[in-house]
Amino acid sequence: MARNILILGASYGSLLGTKLLMAGHNVTLVCRKKTAELINREGTEVRIKLRDEKVHRAIFSRDLPGKLDAVTPAEVALSRYDLVGLAMQEPQYTNHTIRVLMIKIAEAKLPCLSIMNMPPLPYLKRIPALADMDLEEAYTNALVWERFKPGLVSLCSPDPQAFRPPEEAANILHVGLPTNFKAAAFEDEKHNQLLRELEADIDAVKLDGQDVPVKLKVFDSLFVPLAKWSMLLTGNYRCITPNEPQSIRDAVHGDLKLSRSIYEHVDGIARRLGADPVDQVPFEKYAKAAESLLKPSSAARAVAAGAPFIERVDLLVKLISHQLDAPNAEIDNTVQVVDQKLSEKIVGSGSGSA
Repeated sequence: MARNILILGASYGSLLGTKLLMAGHNVTLVCRKKTAELINREGTEVRIKLRDEKVHRAIFSRDLPGKLDAVTPAEVALSRYDLVGLAMQEPQYTNHTIRVLMIKIAEAKLPCLSIMNMPPLPYLKRIPALADMDLEEAYTNALVWERFKPGLVSLCSPDPQAFRPPEEAANILHVGLPTNFKAAAFEDEKHNQLLRELEADIDAVKLDGQDVPVKLKVFDSLFVPLAKWSMLLTGNYRCITPNEPQSIRDAVHGDLKLSRSIYEHVDGIARRLGADPVDQVPFEKYAKAAESLLKPSSAARAVAAGAPFIERVDLLVKLISHQLDAPNAEIDNTVQVVDQKLSEKIVGSGSGSA
């Protein structure tokens, strides 16, 4: 049976969207008006490498069995949808039209699966050790999440690396590292049946008789997506330096011993919260993957481009570490560097507009 999935965010969201379209499900991408018009006119293109192939394949939505459309936030008719995917950067949820849509989604009690790096606050409330922690400071506007029932919000570890080529149209996404989306289960078994149905349908897809990477994997553990935190704190946020951004490879491999210590500290924090070691990714596996990540992280690119706000998983992990009485000097330093670079942008833009 074809399911109808609403995905907020047409850039990274088009990767999950394409996987669902290939499996015969229908997808609506929520985005800006110009992007929606482009997608409705031309569809999307996701470029991905199949196993053992040297060249990326271009997968066009118009060639897939599922139906794709794109709308602005104000045009969404929620009664159509079985599931909502949250694929925007966390600061984007403060946009007024998105906030209005989020209120409607919360009131409709639709299950929401996030593929953001920044875990939605209601998801963190499902973890007993975090339920009463003061974590709002890490969010651009924590009030966006206040109406959501925690059990209706789950999280995917957004491990696939993908980017929109800056010189190309807004409906194109290039997948650099085609790993899997690892989803934690919902509270309600009915919603988990839907997730597992999507998991099986995506798994069954073949292209020219070959398996297509980037699967959806569903786990009972709430902690599987938290494995991404070690990667983000070791690589992504350390791409942001006091000067020019560096690649993820250089952030990780510039001082491998230091990188390992940060990675293991964050893994240790996740275990303090309740994660099992089997939920986590060994440092060696991450370091190997980082060798091929030759660009700065999306966070570093956003800061370099002048963004005044980015997703602050670095700050979130710092707040949790301190409230567990387990601070880490390197993490504190990373947060300080990111704070400094963001404040430079805010001061710079303020003086430029005077």
